[in-house]
Amino acid sequence: MISGFQSPLSGLRAFGTKIQSNSNNIANASTDGFKKTRVILEQAVPHGVKTQIEKINTPTPEVFQEGSEGLDLVELSNVDLSRELPEIYLNSQLYKANLKALETVDDMLGSLLSIKS
Repeated sequence: MISGFQSPLSGLRAFGTKIQSNSNNIANASTDGFKKTRVILEQAVPHGVKTQIEKINTPTPEVFQEGSEGLDLVELSNVDLSRELPEIYLNSQLYKANLKALETVDDMLGSLLSIKS
């Protein structure tokens, strides 16, 4: 029964990592030259989820900005807020679903222990 905790716990860690990545991307959306990250979920053996974080190095537009020595060519961030905001909402809902699964396993274990005692 204790192994029932492993899957929801790994899901909580995985979606927590995805939320952190989304948050970091959103916070740096206006930072010149910032490259966003994505979290890829993979199946863990025997059960659960493991994460892999990768940096997305897609080229972005370059613009001229006033600098200390005149105009400088600056690369913009590659973060798309219209993609990040729905993703962070979805990831928070999936985090809550794993939390609910963990609560259910805990309740089942509590009921089992109550019956046994």
